[in-house]
Amino acid sequence: MFSNKRIKQILIWGGVLLFALIYLSINVEKSRPWNPLAEVLIEILSPVQKVVKGSVNFTTGLWSKYIGLINTHDDNIMLKKENERLMMENSRYRELLSTYKRLEELLNFKENTGETVLAAQVIGRDPSGWFKSIIIDKGGNDSIRENMPVVNAKGVVGQIVEVSFNYSKVLLLIDQNSAADCIIERSRDSGIVKGVSPKEYTLDYVLKTSDVQVGDMVITSGLDRVYPKGNYVGKVTEVEDNPGELYKKVKIKPSVDFSKLEEVLVLLREDPLSKPLKEKQ
Repeated sequence: MFSNKRIKQILIWGGVLLFALIYLSINVEKSRPWNPLAEVLIEILSPVQKVVKGSVNFTTGLWSKYIGLINTHDDNIMLKKENERLMMENSRYRELLSTYKRLEELLNFKENTGETVLAAQVIGRDPSGWFKSIIIDKGGNDSIRENMPVVNAKGVVGQIVEVSFNYSKVLLLIDQNSAADCIIERSRDSGIVKGVSPKEYTLDYVLKTSDVQVGDMVITSGLDRVYPKGNYVGKVTEVEDNPGELYKKVKIKPSVDFSKLEEVLVLLREDPLSKPLKEKQ
C-alpha cells in the first residue's frame, strides 16, 4: 500500500501536470510565439506526452492484433471445416462416378450377351483362405443355382458353388480348383485354363503343333457346359515350347482384375451339369 506521503506527492504532481496542460491549451496560439513559461512547460511535458502516446498506441495496436488473431483463428477453423466438407463431397462424387462407369459397362455387356443375367454386389471374400472365392448379395430367392457362371464386363469371374436364401459363394477362376475349356481367339487352338494366382492362369494341354503367340486373346469355348462360348478369359503373356514335352506351356494374364471386384453378373442359365447330355438320335 502507498503511504500518505506518497499519495500527497502523486496528487501534487498530478495537479501540476493538469495545470500545465490547461495553461498550454489556453495560451497556445498559432500567431504568437511561446512565452518562457510555455517553453519550459513544453520541454517538461513533451517527453511525458510522448511516452503516454507511445504506450497508448502500443496498447491499441496490441489489442487490435489480438482481436485480429482471434478472428483469423475463427476464420481458419471455419475454412478448415468447409474444406473437409468439400473433400468429403468430392470423394463421394468420385465414388459415384466410378460406380456409374462400372455399372454402365455391366449394362452394355448385359445388352450384348443375349443371356438372362442378374447383377449382384460383392459383399465379402472367403475368410478361410483355403479357396479364392467371393460372397455376393444374391441367392436362391433370386433364382440363383449352383454351377451358374459369373462374369463382368471384362470377362469370366467364376462360378456359383454354394447358395443360401439371400447369398451365394462364387469360386473364382483364379482358384487352383477352377478350370475352363478355352480357345485362342485368333487361331482357334484349344486348351484348359487353370488358376495359378490372382494375376496369372495357365493354358494346359495346348498341342505343340498349335499356333499360339504372345498377345493372343483367350476366350471360353463353351465345351465345359458351364461358361458360354465367347467370354474373354485373358491374354497370352508367355509361350514355352520345350523339346521332349507333349504340350506347350502357356501363361495368361487374366482379363478381370480380381483385386477390384465390386459388381458382377450371374448368368441365369439352367444348370447344365444337373442333366445328362442328350444322346444323338
